[in-house]
Amino acid sequence: MLYRLLKYVLLGPLLRLLWPTKVTGVENVPETGGAILASNHLAVADSFFMPLRVKRRVTFPAKQEYFTEKGVKGTLKKWFFTGAGQIPIDRSGGSAAQAALDTAIRLLREGNLLGIYPEGTRSPDGRLYKGKTGVARVALEAGVPVVPVAMIGTDKVNPIGSKMWIPRRLEIRFGKPLDFSRYAGLSGDRFVERSITDEIMYALMELSGQEYVDIYAAKAKELMAAEAAGVRAVVPAQSGLPDPDRVPETKAG
Repeated sequence: MLYRLLKYVLLGPLLRLLWPTKVTGVENVPETGGAILASNHLAVADSFFMPLRVKRRVTFPAKQEYFTEKGVKGTLKKWFFTGAGQIPIDRSGGSAAQAALDTAIRLLREGNLLGIYPEGTRSPDGRLYKGKTGVARVALEAGVPVVPVAMIGTDKVNPIGSKMWIPRRLEIRFGKPLDFSRYAGLSGDRFVERSITDEIMYALMELSGQEYVDIYAAKAKELMAAEAAGVRAVVPAQSGLPDPDRVPETKAG
C-alpha cells in the first residue's frame, strides 16, 4: 500500500514532472513471474527512477544501515525505504552474504521482480565496472531471466557526494531478457557464474554505451582515494572486456 502511495501519489508525480524520462524496451520486463532487473549503477537516484517506469513492483536489496538508524530521522528513513520497495541486506560478509542471496532467491521464487546492481556499488566515474557473481548465482538458483537495464544521466541528477537533485532529462533502456536456463544445475560453478556475469555486463555495456573497466568498482574507489592522498594509482581503461562468446560448455544430458 505504501509503495503504491509513494509511486502514484506522493513521490512519483513529482519525479515525472521534474525529470522527464525517455524509456525504451520496457515491454521486455516480464508481466508475471520472477525476474531480475540487472542495472548499471550511477547514483542513489537509480533506485527511484527505474521502478517508476515499471508497472510491477520492483524490490531492491539495500544497505542494512538505511533501516537501523535511531531516532526520528532513523524511523522516517526506515519507513521511506520500506515503502520504496527496498529490503535490508547485511553486507558484512560470510553467513550474512549467504543470507542476502537466500533472501533474493526466495523473493524471485515467489514471483517478484528483483532489482540488482551487479557492480555492487555506484560507479565512481561514470564508467561500467566488473560485475560480482552474486547476480549469476541468484539467477541460476531461482531459475529466472535477467533483464539488463541501462540508466543514463542519473549521475548528473544526483552526483556522488551531493544531497541536491538537479532537474534534467533522463533515459532508461530495458534490454531483451537473458535466459540462462541452459546452465540449470550448475550453480556454484565459479567458471559458469563468472561467464554468466560477464555476459550480463557485456549486455549492459552495449545498452548503456559506457566504457568498461575490468576491476570492481569498490577497488576503483580505493585506488582513486589513494591517488587523492598522493599515492600514484591508475584505474585501467577498457581492460579485459567481457566476451559474450566466451561461455562454458553445458553438461551433457
